[in-house]
Amino acid sequence: MADEPLILGIETSCDETGVGIVRGHTLLADALASSVEEHARFGGVVPEVASRAHLEAIVPTMDRALTEAGVTLADIDAIAVTSGPGLAGALLVGVAAAKGYALAAEKPVYGVNHLAAHVAVDTLEHGPLPEPAIALLVSGGHSSLLLVDDLARGVTPLGATIDDAAGEAFDKVARLLGLPFPGGPPIDREARAGDAAAIAFPRGLTAAKDLAAHRYDFSFSGLKTAVARWVEARQRAGEPVPVADVAASFQEAVCDVLTSKALAACRAQGIETLVIGGGVAANSRLRAMAEQRAEKYGIRVRVPRPKLCTDNGAMVAALGSHLVAAGVAPSRLDLPADSALPLTTVSV
Repeated sequence: MADEPLILGIETSCDETGVGIVRGHTLLADALASSVEEHARFGGVVPEVASRAHLEAIVPTMDRALTEAGVTLADIDAIAVTSGPGLAGALLVGVAAAKGYALAAEKPVYGVNHLAAHVAVDTLEHGPLPEPAIALLVSGGHSSLLLVDDLARGVTPLGATIDDAAGEAFDKVARLLGLPFPGGPPIDREARAGDAAAIAFPRGLTAAKDLAAHRYDFSFSGLKTAVARWVEARQRAGEPVPVADVAASFQEAVCDVLTSKALAACRAQGIETLVIGGGVAANSRLRAMAEQRAEKYGIRVRVPRPKLCTDNGAMVAALGSHLVAAGVAPSRLDLPADSALPLTTVSV
């Protein structure tokens, strides 16, 4: 509706420079500039390279978003920006830009949590978020299960990764298989031609003793090591590595653990909505497995379209819109860039 506030969101936590504009739950613009190709030759994100890329991209990306939405900065009602967590230097670019634009246009600014934004972005796809809900966030740096009672006020962490996050494991296994960085999309593609039951890779933290201490926590380090040892054994024996089968079996192990723990949390909490967000939520097998298993328990799965799963400005704008609608006070202009911003802090 035209009387809903117009919110601009800025995202620079890692290697994507994103500027999104939303009105309520309606996405008007989602401009993105990626530096992923600059990091590919290093096999991972280089913080200094990412920071420089954000500096070069932030102004043109802002201009593209405003043009796409058909608005000016003066039309914006509030600016939201990722304050953390993320790479310190990269975050500083976005936070500094948000402060500058807010001062120039005399607009309020909201420093928000990157991970909470991955939950909020689903409202642009499926409308208001049922509360309470369970959120499964899976990305390169985080694998987390959250109880979302009131997204504007805070979330309750139920579980998290204790070593490699799911996205990190995808990147490392892709490198083992000679696939490009980032590893999620190429493994997903290779897996479609493979046999997911070909290799019995381990499911971390799913044994009875592990579930007692880490019911909703995740561990993918052992899985990554198991894949490495399996591949190395084949190479030592002079045998070809069946890349598609390895990719499919690895992906199946990751998705099995993620979905089983997420749905266990839903059932234990008596919650009927599971929201999946983060870059790994774009994985086709994860989406299919979650929906198939959830149907058996009458649980609804909400996953944004793949473009909204990866880092973008739209998700930050969506969370900003949610905060404004809930009457949350804006941040101070001296708001920090906090690389270790805790999950429990939705806005700073």
